[in-house]
Amino acid sequence: MTDRPTDDTATRGRAAVLVVSTSAATEPSLDRTGPGIAAWLRERGFVVEEPVIVPDGGPIAETVTAALLADARVVVTTGGTGVTPTDRTPEAVAPLLDLELPGVLEEVRRRGLAGAGPTALLSRGVAGIASTGAFVVTLPGSRGGVADGLAVIDGLLDHVFAQVHGAGHAPRTTDGAGHASRTAEGATS
Repeated sequence: MTDRPTDDTATRGRAAVLVVSTSAATEPSLDRTGPGIAAWLRERGFVVEEPVIVPDGGPIAETVTAALLADARVVVTTGGTGVTPTDRTPEAVAPLLDLELPGVLEEVRRRGLAGAGPTALLSRGVAGIASTGAFVVTLPGSRGGVADGLAVIDGLLDHVFAQVHGAGHAPRTTDGAGHASRTAEGATS
């Protein structure tokens, strides 16, 4: 099932969710994170199809690439970011990023450390901007890791999109002592 906006509903574009889990690929009812991510994206105005589920070590890069080619503005993966022999989501996704944003997953791990403890530090996720301008993030497979990740990116998406499309910060100016400051309209004072 695909949520499609009606003519009177504004949309922020397409988004895609990829669940990387061998157990959920075998039995989709075991997926505990994909539907929540899709719902979260829909609540924020994105058109999202049902999550795609692939096994650990499966066609991760191919699935993310397909989403990017289908004009997804956001691609969120969940799972495969740990240290088991088949956890290879970061290795599959990193080559698809033109610009990495390491601070995103640093903050997800920091929040996880406060809640789940030191095991949160084993998540090796990546985030960044693909050549299409889409924001791509690889979240942990746990519900807590996904909740932390969505909380982090919630405050970033609009700013990321604005910057990707050329909007920047207000220009810096300096006072007589050489101290930099920003003006409200970007005009030099």
